[in-house]
Amino acid sequence: MKKTIYVFNDGEFKRKDNTLFFEMETGRKYLPVEDVKEIVVFGEVDLNKRFLEFLTQKEIILHFLNNYGYYVGSYYPREHYNSGYMILKQSEFYLHEDKRLHLARRFVQGATANIINVIRYYQNRGKDLEREINKVINLAGRIDECRSIEELMAIEGNIREVYYMTFNTIIEKEDFVFRGRNRRPPQDRINALISFGNTLTYITVLSEIYKTHLDPRIGYLHATNFRRFTLNLDVAEIFKPILVDRLIFSLLGRNMLKGSNFDSKVNGILMNDKGRKVFVEEWENRLKTTIKHRQLGREVSYRRLIRMELYKLEKHLMGEKEYQPFISRW
Repeated sequence: MKKTIYVFNDGEFKRKDNTLFFEMETGRKYLPVEDVKEIVVFGEVDLNKRFLEFLTQKEIILHFLNNYGYYVGSYYPREHYNSGYMILKQSEFYLHEDKRLHLARRFVQGATANIINVIRYYQNRGKDLEREINKVINLAGRIDECRSIEELMAIEGNIREVYYMTFNTIIEKEDFVFRGRNRRPPQDRINALISFGNTLTYITVLSEIYKTHLDPRIGYLHATNFRRFTLNLDVAEIFKPILVDRLIFSLLGRNMLKGSNFDSKVNGILMNDKGRKVFVEEWENRLKTTIKHRQLGREVSYRRLIRMELYKLEKHLMGEKEYQPFISRW
């Protein structure tokens, strides 16, 4: 199975014939291109056109994150599955208000169902979360009543606000107190973890979109605009509770991350490289984790589930089968 390469050091990417390597002060590291799906860069790197041409040839995506762990951009090789038909279908569903709202509702419903399941998971392990579960369920009942994207986004924001109220009860650590969602830059360690994990989800979904006929620039819940990819943000909403949040709770519950893994900057709190490496390693393990798929009757990895979610969306756009979001069941 192809894997993701994470680059934390500063250095230079180079190509020699059919070989790629990364040159650092401490030495040279070769990249097994036939086994690489994508490269995620955190450090300061240099590269040239010959390197990018080789990535295109091998269909390897290059993602850049800045020192804060925020997404900067991607080198997205020309779409080898590019489909004019699918772009037209995506555009049709975006421009038709009812069709767009229907899909946007599905993304929020999938995210909310997974949020409820995360809360219930910890409630079943002795956490007092009954009030929050009931609040989220009540808000979820209003999703189908929304008559605009703005109204839907407001409900989604209210659901997440209640959900975030459960974090301190679940985590119960003095060094990791959560005072509500904030970002750019995060003001506490939990926000730093959420922002970093969400970024990894966005680029993971983007890489999976590359392997389909879908165009990442046309989303439904998040407005399509001149600035960024949006479809990956839509699909990521479904998976963030079960991939990012569960991972955060697990890392802190097992004491794999401590206060020393974070640095105080002028405007906020950031995870340092040591902390990021721990998070990334467990993130990759999470993506490789398999669950029994009810319809297929076999084990499927979380990364594969993301790809399957995109295939379901394609079928919906082509009128073959109504899209139903993935809902995790433990």
